[in-house]
Amino acid sequence: MKLWVLRHGEAEPRAKTDAERRLTAHGREQVLHSAAYLIGQPLQAIVASPYVRAQQTAALVHDTLGFAEPVRTVPWLTPEGDVQQVIGEIERLGLEHVLLVSHQPLVGTLVGALEHGDRQQPAAMSTASLAELEGEWPLAGLMTLRAIHSPA
Repeated sequence: MKLWVLRHGEAEPRAKTDAERRLTAHGREQVLHSAAYLIGQPLQAIVASPYVRAQQTAALVHDTLGFAEPVRTVPWLTPEGDVQQVIGEIERLGLEHVLLVSHQPLVGTLVGALEHGDRQQPAAMSTASLAELEGEWPLAGLMTLRAIHSPA
């Protein structure tokens, strides 16, 4: 299995609610830079948080790749999502090549847990960072972190 975990691009600092924060122009540029790493990858699904900035990030990647399937919006990819639940949901998808679009602290904790087996070593994931993981199963400690691509 190959799993990519993308943190949303830079978002405006304030909105009526955290969920409503939108990408800035710089954030859109960051996302396009990170999306370039996914060109030619055999993605089967783009799965995103329902928060506006994650939806905008997923839409930019979707359009950049010319991805045929719609973005899947799920409630378990919000900033405070539960890592164990996310791992279980990834497994239930039953797909081999998946992109998740979410937020800190979830993305760093998830990548760290998949690589190290615990939540004590979260990965450093700046805005629009793209983590690339590989492994037989999406289980804690059983995936290899191949790279974290960060926009310039």
